[in-house]
Amino acid sequence: MWKRIANDSISLVIGAFLFALAVNLFVIPNDLGEGGVTGITIILYYLYQWSPGLVNLIINSFLLVVGYKFLDKRAIVYTIVAVVLNSLFLHLTKDWNVASDELMVNAIFGGVLGGAGIGIIIRAGGSTAGTTILARIAHKVLDWNISYALLFFDLIVVFCSYFIIGAERLMLTIVMLYIATKVMDFIIEGLNPKKAVTIISRHQDVIAEQVNLVMNRGVTVLQGKGYYSKESKEVLYIVISKQEVSTLKKIVKTADKDAFLTIHDVRDVFGEGFVELSK
Repeated sequence: MWKRIANDSISLVIGAFLFALAVNLFVIPNDLGEGGVTGITIILYYLYQWSPGLVNLIINSFLLVVGYKFLDKRAIVYTIVAVVLNSLFLHLTKDWNVASDELMVNAIFGGVLGGAGIGIIIRAGGSTAGTTILARIAHKVLDWNISYALLFFDLIVVFCSYFIIGAERLMLTIVMLYIATKVMDFIIEGLNPKKAVTIISRHQDVIAEQVNLVMNRGVTVLQGKGYYSKESKEVLYIVISKQEVSTLKKIVKTADKDAFLTIHDVRDVFGEGFVELSK
C-alpha cells in the first residue's frame, strides 16, 4: 500500500508540474485560453494581472466542497494534493519562458504537456478539481468518457474567452484542447495498446494449434451459437500485439479462408504474457 501511495504521489507531482509548464510556457505568453478553472484564472490574469496560482487555489477550494460528494476518500485527498501542487507550480514557474514565436507550435506543445499532466493526475486517482470534478460526475452519473466530458466543459469556458483573446487565439486554443484531450485519453486508457481478435471458423482447432505453436500465444475457446442456423460453434478469442496481426491473418487464411474474423483495439492488457496486474 505504501508503495502505491508513493508512486501515486510522484505521479501527482509530475502531473501538476507538467500542467503548470503548459500554462506558463505556452498558454499565457501566447495569449491563448484554457478550459475550466484554469481558463477562468487566465482570463482574470489577462484582465487584472491576478496571480493564476492563487486564484486557481481559491476557486478550486470552493469546488472541492461540491465535489467531495462524488469522489471517494482517496480521490478527495489526491485532488487536494494535486490542486495545491498545481497552484504551487503555477507560482514557481510563472517567470519561466521558452524561445518560440510560432503560435501553432506553442499550441501543440501546450496541448501535449497539459494533456499529459492532467492524464497522469487522473490516472493516479486524483484530479485538478474544477471541471475535472464535473467530468468525473458526468462519468459516474451519465457514463460519459472522462476526457470528452472534460473537453465539453472546458469549451464552455474557452468560448467565453473569445472576448478577451480574439478569434484567432480562440481557434488555436480549441486545437490545443483537442490535442490535450487525445493525449490525456491515451494516458488514462492505457500505455500498452493491444488487439483482441475474435475468430469463428469450422477449423478452429487448426487455427488454435498454429497460434500456440507459431505465435506462442494463448487461445480462449468460447461457446457460441448461430442465431439463424441454430448451429453451435466454438469461438476463438485471442489477445495479441499490433505487430502480430499480420501473422495471425496468415494463419487464419491458410486454415480457413472463409473464417469470420474481427479485430478490436484494447488497452491495459494485464496477465500472463503481457503486463503483471500489480503494475
